[in-house]
Amino acid sequence: MRSTLALTLGLAAAAACGPAAADLKIGFLATLSGPSADVGQDQYDGFMLAVEQMQGKLGGVATRVLREDDQMKPEIAVQALTKLLDRDKVDVVTGLTYANVLMALQGKIAGTDVPFIGSVAGPSPTAGAQCKSNLFITSWQSDTTAEAMGKYLQDTGVDPVAILAPNFLGSKDKVTGLKRFYRGKVAQETYTPLTQLDFSAELAATGSSGAKGLFAFFPGSQGVSFVRQYQQFGMLQKLPMYSVHTVEPGSVNAMGKAGVGAIVAESWQPGADNDESRRFVAAFEKKYKRTPTSYAAFSYDAAMLIDAAVRARSGNVSDRQALAAALRGAPFKSVRGPFRFNRNNYPIQNYHIYQVVEGAGGKPAFKVLVPNVLANHEDAYARDCALKAEGA
Repeated sequence: MRSTLALTLGLAAAAACGPAAADLKIGFLATLSGPSADVGQDQYDGFMLAVEQMQGKLGGVATRVLREDDQMKPEIAVQALTKLLDRDKVDVVTGLTYANVLMALQGKIAGTDVPFIGSVAGPSPTAGAQCKSNLFITSWQSDTTAEAMGKYLQDTGVDPVAILAPNFLGSKDKVTGLKRFYRGKVAQETYTPLTQLDFSAELAATGSSGAKGLFAFFPGSQGVSFVRQYQQFGMLQKLPMYSVHTVEPGSVNAMGKAGVGAIVAESWQPGADNDESRRFVAAFEKKYKRTPTSYAAFSYDAAMLIDAAVRARSGNVSDRQALAAALRGAPFKSVRGPFRFNRNNYPIQNYHIYQVVEGAGGKPAFKVLVPNVLANHEDAYARDCALKAEGA
């Protein structure tokens, strides 16, 4: 059953007088239950941290966040979005966890001028021919982290590789991205159900595939189960793991030493060397008692983007098209450092290669292997987007 949680953050004095009508309503639609609930929860926690830091006022405007769980089911997501748009009359929608869910919402997004700001899902059609002036993605287009890993595999001569990932659009995009830069052979390419947590059969087949490395993508709790089983099969020492969104800062402790040695591609990790990232990580760890993932970081960025855009509009959110234009050029400081939107409202950003090592006290840490393996990188689909570039 869909659950809705309305959270209003405001001044203590206002709360003492009872709830007041918020000037800025934000619908937060994400996957908050099921095997990947931790991804959606990371998104929500990162976003709400920023709202709290702004004393409940993004852009100086009293802000109300209405939370909806899409359960990773497209039909539930459509129902929830219909409620947010038609009944709740939200000014902005954010969250958006899985590519298949975001694709199911395209008709609704096209039929409104309400801005949408996704902080995880980045399916290829929405970056190209189906780009929209009111859809922004603060994370990455789904191909791009795998493109970074593909370049690393190509540069280091790992050949052949095996591929394991769940069976949905986001995975297919990632494998497409990997192959765009990796020119070696693929010994095995296997897709599993999105809810699968037992990978013994796939790991047995991978071990006998003749691969010299494994490219893996299993987000959320799937990743924890997969990496633990990978170690139990004794494969990490025999077959190096090259992953995206699988061995994450928020989940690597749950993996114990199973994740140590994995190679990871990402545009941000908690050790990023800039002041915005350091402040975010410290605040997140203090509030939630855990290390933030990139999902939390990109959702924090989404809130800061909204804050900057609303300030640029002097608090006026009634003109949705003007608000969308402000979002495109809003001068916010990303936890990643250099960041800007491309013509398709997807990021242009840097990607790095990390290795998981034993850090202080034996805890897993992410060591930079190759900084800027792809610098100022644009996704491959922006050329198919009919929107004009900023300033054009």
